Amino acid sequence: MSKSILQTLRPQHAFRTLNRQTRRTFLNVPGTESQTITALRILPYNSNSLYRLIADIDSYSEFIPYCTSSKVTKWSEPTEEGKRWPSEADLKVGWGGMDETFTSRLFCIPGEVVEALGGDAVTSLPKDSLKHHAATLDAPAAGNKIFTSLNTQWRLKPFHYKPPSGKPQTDMTEHPAKEQTEVHLSIEYQFANPMYGALSSAVAPKLAGTMIEAFEKRARKVLDGPGANLPENSPEADRANAS
Repeated sequence: MSKSILQTLRPQHAFRTLNRQTRRTFLNVPGTESQTITALRILPYNSNSLYRLIADIDSYSEFIPYCTSSKVTKWSEPTEEGKRWPSEADLKVGWGGMDETFTSRLFCIPGEVVEALGGDAVTSLPKDSLKHHAATLDAPAAGNKIFTSLNTQWRLKPFHYKPPSGKPQTDMTEHPAKEQTEVHLSIEYQFANPMYGALSSAVAPKLAGTMIEAFEKRARKVLDGPGANLPENSPEADRANAS
């Protein structure tokens, strides 16, 4: 093959290689890859009491970091116990001078799980546990400017406390075990725009821990506060917890 032909082919080969590399980089833009963060706490409260706080989406703007507005817009069908649970909500978040509102689909397994989905995320929960959410279970994804996909999941389960070994009990006094609950928070997210990834780079990796810490403070305020022993949803309890 002549030298002139080789000189002609080499630039074309180099161009094809560069073109392939450019396509790979475009499909994996930094700041838009999927990530998962988690946090775990053992809290000294009844799991049902904690679950009611997590399912109270309208109150999220009062204690969830970076959530400036939260409003439930749809409710589930009644469960066998006659209770309706949040099924869809509009959330407004703000950080780094940015404010965005997005719609979140909600799935509740009473007493156990609250799952919030954004973008094209799909539920990971068993459908036979979500019959009260049948109307929205297969609803199309609600697009938003922030996330391509977002799955936030709160899981609760009773934590059976075992006291440390020590001197054997010599009296006959019964000491009831203190109720405790394991609270596990998982957030799987993928930003739609690398700009959001850049703006939140210092915040996002710590968000699960920050959220669960804020939830613990909320639980102490509500469950240890002046309205703790009043009937749920009573006007007296609402006034006490708002103080």
